Formats: sequence, structure tokens, C-alpha cells
Amino acid sequence: MDQSSNQVVGVDNTSRKKFDREEILQRARERDEQEADGRKSKSKGPPVQRKPLKPRDYQVDLESRLGKTQVVTPIAPLSQQAGYYCPVCECVVKDSANYLDHINGKKHQRALGMSMRVERSSLEQVQQRFESLKKRKDPGSFTVQDFDERMLKQQQEEEERKRLRREKKKEKKKEKVSEEEPEIDPDVAAMMGFGGFKTSKK
Repeated sequence: MDQSSNQVVGVDNTSRKKFDREEILQRARERDEQEADGRKSKSKGPPVQRKPLKPRDYQVDLESRLGKTQVVTPIAPLSQQAGYYCPVCECVVKDSANYLDHINGKKHQRALGMSMRVERSSLEQVQQRFESLKKRKDPGSFTVQDFDERMLKQQQEEEERKRLRREKKKEKKKEKVSEEEPEIDPDVAAMMGFGGFKTSKK
């Protein structure tokens, strides 16, 4: 055996890395320029002037789907999923309280182009509003006869609704009974000795 083969040859890793000062400064300058460019692109233009908040000109529909059963699939479009769908923001809210919070909230109003600030009313607008309210509350325009007529009209509408409901129930019952009755040939029934399976009770 040779003595030179017994010596372990190692790697000299004790020397320090030599830094190139110019290269590091160049990298720092490039990084600063990129950050400055990023800040410029993020800076917005002039602020958007939004319209002041206005009252809704439509009735919020919270009860149309109340008590109805619906099959929900994960692949259904958002407008057909369970909950309340907002077409402006394209989102679904699960209950009516959160839906009201959403449509009265900042995100929804911004999507409609309105700020959350209310327009200040002028003195003339306030006076006109008071005048219109006084005219509406004028006791001479409302009489007991008007009240009786309105009550009678409401009662008639309620009776009409009840009558229509009863008719629908009767129609459903008739359809159900006709579906349950099997079709029997009268000749076969006479041959077997009975007229049918109907009972005399109704």
C-alpha cells in the first residue's frame, strides 16, 4: 500500500466569500426603481365623484320564495341557488337579514354608483315636504264613509282569495282521486259481479 492513498483530500471551505460592492449597489438601485414604478402604477387618478344616496324606488322582495321547497345543486347558476341573489354584485346571501344588510351596505351602494352620504336638503325642499304631509293628513279629506268603503273592499278581496283557494283545493282533490282510481272495463266488472270499488261515502 502506498502512503499517499491514506491521506484524505479535503475541500478548503474556510475562505470567506468575496462581495462585489458595485454589483450589490446595482441590484439595490434596480430594486428601488421597480418599487417606485409599482407605486406609480398603484396611485389612482382623481377621486371618483359618486351620486349621493337616494331612496329605493322599488319594493324589496323578501317573501316571494318563503316556505317553498327548492332542489339545490352545486352546479346551478348563482341566481338559482338557495338564498337571496343580488344581480348587481352577483352574489348570494343566505338569509333575509344579511340580504338587507348587503343591499344597504357600502359595497352594494358603490356598485350602484352612489356614496354613503345623503344629499343635504335645502330650506325650500323641507318646507315643501311639510306642506305635502299636511295635505295628506288633512282631516277633511278622510271621512268615516271612506274608511267603511275601504274595509268593505278589503273584506271582499279576502273572501275572493279564500274562494279561489278552496276551488284550487277541490281541483287538486279531484285530480288525486282520478289518478288513484284504476281504469276497469265495465264489461269485465259486470262479469265479476261488482260495479266498482267506490264507496258510498264522500
